[in-house]
Amino acid sequence: MSTLLIGGGGRLMDAMIDRMSKSGDRIYLLTGSREKTHAYKRVFERYNFTYDDDSVKDVFESIKPDTVVFLGAYDTNFDWQRARQESVRYTASLANLLAAHSITKKGRFVYFSSQEIYSGSYGGFIPEEEAATPRGFRALALSQGEEICENYRKTQGVDIVTLRLDHLYALPQRGRPGQDPVFRMCLEALKTGKISASDRNVFSTLYINDAVELAYKVISDAAPSSPVYNISSMEAVNEMQLAAEVAKHMGGGAEIVDNSTGETRRVVLDSGRFQRDYGQKIFTDYKSGAEKMAQFMKRHGEAFISEEEAGGSVARRLLHSAKVAFIRLLPFIEALVLFFPFLFFNGQAAGSEYFGKLDFLLLYVLLFAVVHGQQAAIFSAVLASAGYLFTQSYARTGFDVLIDPTTYVWVAQLFILGMVVGYMHDRIRAVRAEDEEEIAYLTGKLEDISDINDSNVRVVQSFEAQVVNQKDSLGKVYAITSSLEQYGPEEVLFYAAQVLGQLMNSRDAAIYSVGNSDYARLFSATSQTARKLGGSIKYTAMGDMYEALRERRVYINKAMEGDYPQFAAGVYSEDGMQLILMVWGIPWQRMTLAEANRLDITGRLIQDAVVRANRYLDALRDQRYVGGSDLMSHEAFAQLVKAFFEARDKGLTECALLEISAKGRSQIETAEAIEKQIRQSDYIGQLADGRLCALLCNTDEAGAAPVIKRFQEAGYKSRILKEVAV
Repeated sequence: MSTLLIGGGGRLMDAMIDRMSKSGDRIYLLTGSREKTHAYKRVFERYNFTYDDDSVKDVFESIKPDTVVFLGAYDTNFDWQRARQESVRYTASLANLLAAHSITKKGRFVYFSSQEIYSGSYGGFIPEEEAATPRGFRALALSQGEEICENYRKTQGVDIVTLRLDHLYALPQRGRPGQDPVFRMCLEALKTGKISASDRNVFSTLYINDAVELAYKVISDAAPSSPVYNISSMEAVNEMQLAAEVAKHMGGGAEIVDNSTGETRRVVLDSGRFQRDYGQKIFTDYKSGAEKMAQFMKRHGEAFISEEEAGGSVARRLLHSAKVAFIRLLPFIEALVLFFPFLFFNGQAAGSEYFGKLDFLLLYVLLFAVVHGQQAAIFSAVLASAGYLFTQSYARTGFDVLIDPTTYVWVAQLFILGMVVGYMHDRIRAVRAEDEEEIAYLTGKLEDISDINDSNVRVVQSFEAQVVNQKDSLGKVYAITSSLEQYGPEEVLFYAAQVLGQLMNSRDAAIYSVGNSDYARLFSATSQTARKLGGSIKYTAMGDMYEALRERRVYINKAMEGDYPQFAAGVYSEDGMQLILMVWGIPWQRMTLAEANRLDITGRLIQDAVVRANRYLDALRDQRYVGGSDLMSHEAFAQLVKAFFEARDKGLTECALLEISAKGRSQIETAEAIEKQIRQSDYIGQLADGRLCALLCNTDEAGAAPVIKRFQEAGYKSRILKEVAV
């Protein structure tokens, strides 16, 4: 299945790409921005265009995707801090995307909305048909987006599905704060040590992994029964309960502040329709979700709060501020502490024979200029100048020191050398930072080039697979199914199971023949796994599978129900359903719309072979049966027995051949009498030597024992023939 994802980078986009990659979908991405701010390694092709770009139409026409998924309410390209301006841009962007999609006349458009379209309070769960009550520009834009989708669906005949995600939340990307209540509570606990909550605000939470998994069920469905689905955990929780879980896992004694005032506001979407159509299982409830968020925020909280906001209590904030101030003042404290030792050494060296020419105060200034830069150099030069004046005042008066030109030359020397060396230090550090920034930029470019190369490699491999392997081509499918023409009319259905397994790349395939409106009988199967439903099934009682077959759709066992096959499809004629094709052993990642389409095509081609065989047999009915009865002539019966025995030897079916004693009656009379003791799918006929036999389909020797007993009760003796010359 080819899918075009539309939206900016973020947790939801990453999760959608990851889920679709596991299913083997071919993913195209329209980023909605000309800037390449994210790298996607599992995207087949990426298009960096804004939504109002004229090239968007060309992108749709070029790809012709099976499914288009627009993140909508969760698209990070829209800055809702400027809600009024963004609401206009949002609706215009969606309209442009739908216009481009409607031109292609292909595939489904999936629009992500949210619970934000509802305001106020609802006593129960909110169903899909409930009218929206948006409040605010963002909620109004999302509601208008749903209306635009509905208008296109009705007026243009476009296949559009809207998915409303109920209070979606995820672990945020570092430095990019989230908007969900779980993140808000964790952030507030980090900043203030308190969590504000109200037990009058009731909602449900939906973790991103659950949301993506459930949404993909609709995305991959060949024919959803509804244009709108709510996706919700339906686990109603108030803010006080959620705050208690957050405080429990945040640690540090976070205090919960009760802000319960005003009327109750309850907004919980009803996902009953989704559960009925697809089944639903939530893996992350609000308790485990709060634990995950709290642990993440404790590790990466510094990426979401500024230095002034850090801490919690007043004491902790003061301690943090003191720590920051100490780090900033550390070079000056070091200069002050080391000044006195250098001043002492400078005084001791004044009368020394070896160190008399060495100026320790100058070395002191140069040391701090080299280590800490220009600001520390100026501070140390001021201290050194004060120290020089102090030591010179021992031998001369202060006035003599001040009018001595040597003093000013020496002080100027300190400041010039200190400032120059400090400037060089700061400049080198700035150049190094620029180099690191440029290296990071070039590294990003290298990653982009790597992504482009990966994309090109995938394109080449895709075309190589199409040219060399042709696994998915209709030509190859037709070539394999056409091999059924080499078999006789009696053998077609046996080897159709082999063809079915070969085309679906599965060892477990079965074909059931529909005997009446309720039951189907196993005709052929390629393995014991394919026989696990039994020799006879009441397919009308098989729930979702029957609904799909009745509507002539391919059944996909997305809920992995019991022993049901992964795929099932019906083969139909003018009189209704004739056969049911079933396939097991398909891995989850291959349970896609593409595989369903392949099974549908395979069923239609097998249908052609079966219809031709049945028409051939019907045309020769007078030659195949004796005297207009259901007793097959020895020529026709011999061919049928041979076909069944050969299929049994290849493991495609089971059968038993019973010889029946006519007891002096004619074989036609005997055949009419014992016909009531066997099934519609069994056969009665003559062997070449004139013996009367019954061929029991999909029955082994143990299964034939009850039939032998019924024959005996009807007055006819019978025995099993293990081998027979035909």
